Amino acid sequence: MESKNLKLEIEKVADKFLAASENKEIFVISHFDTDGITSATILIQTLKKLDKIFSVKILKRIEDDTIENLPKNKLILFLDLASGSLDKIAENNLENVFIIDHHEVNQKIPENVNIINPQLNGKEELSSSSLVYLFCKEICEDTKELAKLAILGMIGDCMEKSIDKLNNLIINDGEVKKRRGLLIYPSTRPLNRTLEYCSDPYIPGITGDTKGVIELLREVGIGAPNGKYKSLIELDEEEMSKLVTSIILKNPKVKNRELIGNIFLIKFFNKLEDARELSAMINACSRLGETDTAIQFCMESPKAKKRTELMHTKYKQHIISGLKSASESEKIEGKGFVIINAKEKIKDTIIGTIASILSNSSVYEDGTIIFTMAYYENKIKVSARSVGRNGRNIREILTSTMQSIEGEVGGHKFAAGCMLSQEKENEFITNLKKNLEIELVKV
Repeated sequence: MESKNLKLEIEKVADKFLAASENKEIFVISHFDTDGITSATILIQTLKKLDKIFSVKILKRIEDDTIENLPKNKLILFLDLASGSLDKIAENNLENVFIIDHHEVNQKIPENVNIINPQLNGKEELSSSSLVYLFCKEICEDTKELAKLAILGMIGDCMEKSIDKLNNLIINDGEVKKRRGLLIYPSTRPLNRTLEYCSDPYIPGITGDTKGVIELLREVGIGAPNGKYKSLIELDEEEMSKLVTSIILKNPKVKNRELIGNIFLIKFFNKLEDARELSAMINACSRLGETDTAIQFCMESPKAKKRTELMHTKYKQHIISGLKSASESEKIEGKGFVIINAKEKIKDTIIGTIASILSNSSVYEDGTIIFTMAYYENKIKVSARSVGRNGRNIREILTSTMQSIEGEVGGHKFAAGCMLSQEKENEFITNLKKNLEIELVKV
């Protein structure tokens, strides 16, 4: 598609939105991950300032009947969703539809749809929350305090390593403090707890292992003289160097990854916090079904903070048990791929996180595609990740696999997923294996 200037496109769509919403109620539909929740919160706060009438719905995904059941008398605004549902939108003759998203667009854009998507504008690496923030800056002047939420969404979608001009502008607006350090979070909490719950990178014998953590810190020479360990950002250069070396020895694969990088510290609840932890806390609430709490937390509600901390602890425990279940689950392995069918053993809301953690561990070689499957009601959720974020296009493989099976496919080149009926489980696995073998021949 023709590359356009994204900033000009945002300005144009913002003008159309203001005109279309003048005497119309707005129905906002956003995704339930960190990027979607922060996108929704930025928009909610902005629409309140503009005194607009609106309602919000948070979704795990767009189901078959989602678009059919949309109100015809309201202006529809999708956030972090719908780039893969353009055909369905066209079929349902909706009048005013706006989409702010960053996922791939593979369908024709209907005339009634106004879309902001960097995939159509030079493929700049921007999260949906960044796009929503830039959009809200156009429709309302006083939005600077919302920039930090855009940064949390950016980090939730692992985009902090590819910061361009537009993201830099948002970081400056958000008054973020940047420090160089070990990219394990949270950098502001005691080191023993940070290492025990560390999943990116996954460290064998350390992640989820209290005794392993204490032994590692003893080997490195980091003690707890007053019964409390230092935080990562309190380590001196020698301590940091020894810790990095020990982690590399435990997980040799991390040699190929950037262990040291920028740590983003954001003022939240009047205290500097590690943005990665805040992002993970928002994600935890949503994955455990408390999207309202996640939004209230983004609005810095003290009551929501306590609940979010509880949800985050619970979620980390789910992840540790999910990793154990993944190691015990039925696997189909081939050249350059593994299919892990967890069935009902892992919640559908965390199966994508498990796939991401495994793709960052030393278990599989670079370029291996990890497909994880989990039951959800009478359906199966599939989440796939590429180890090292290189190799074959996962979204294309899933799209090809699902041609004879009814269901939605979404995502990116190296991180994608789909949903299908449990009745189609065997057909999906057969098709997937066939497509993976064909793709391997192509490569």
